[in-house]
Amino acid sequence: MLGIRRLIYKAIARYLTKPRKSYRQVVYNDMANLKRELRKGDIILVDGDQRVSEVIKYLTQSSWSHAAVYVGDELASRDARDRALLHGADAHDVNHMIVEALMEGVVASPVSKYASFNIRVCRPLNMRKEDMQHVIDDMMSQLGYRYDVQHIIDLARYLFPMTLIPPRLRRKVLHLGSGLTREVICSTMIARAFYDVGFPILPEVTLDVPPPPPWYVRTRERLLSHGKTHPGLFRQQRPDLVTPRDFDLSPYFQVLKINLPNQASFDYRRIRWAPVRDADDESDSEESATG
Repeated sequence: MLGIRRLIYKAIARYLTKPRKSYRQVVYNDMANLKRELRKGDIILVDGDQRVSEVIKYLTQSSWSHAAVYVGDELASRDARDRALLHGADAHDVNHMIVEALMEGVVASPVSKYASFNIRVCRPLNMRKEDMQHVIDDMMSQLGYRYDVQHIIDLARYLFPMTLIPPRLRRKVLHLGSGLTREVICSTMIARAFYDVGFPILPEVTLDVPPPPPWYVRTRERLLSHGKTHPGLFRQQRPDLVTPRDFDLSPYFQVLKINLPNQASFDYRRIRWAPVRDADDESDSEESATG
């Protein structure tokens, strides 16, 4: 029975991870600039090209299906065991690595792996150095972990007609079953690391207006350099319900534009625009191309 279950799992996994033919990269990625600008702890969101990526994006109503954490040269500077976990990296990539959760488990991959994908970089805002190192260490400790999928439903849910799922249940569908497989587990793993140091991702905030604290509390806050407490009461969502788009929407992560043109020389008036084609011309050209 176990052998049959594994065969079914592998067949579904092959189907879901097959690249889509219609994937389109919208903006060229300047990888040299990306490597210069990235900092350890940055979140890299990816618009994946697999069939399962489309399902994840539909369920989360987002452009992003995958998330990874940039760890830079952490693997290259650690022991031989960690270096053995490098996933498809050569000598030029070992100083620019990410940690990500894939179908086969948690691996370290070169950031250049996603050079031809639509990506976005989100940077945690004002995060303390020691807390950032805790997040990095947490991610590194996950390397080599393999997922043991106990139930076929862990993958079969992605084959269900998504339009039949009520909107309020779509996010929860991603977390049915026992062993969370593939791309969405990546955001759960990252969320737990940030939660451990008390860093918010997309919490629920109740904006109450409490009375001002006594003078001695305000004095103690100033002396300890903590500043004023943020207004409202924060409640973190469950880490297993965090999805890649939450890092994009979060006000506590700064979105970095890595493909900006040179601001000093950019002049939109000097752009050479192609002639505008109407819908009929485009449909005719598509028919001739397929015919």
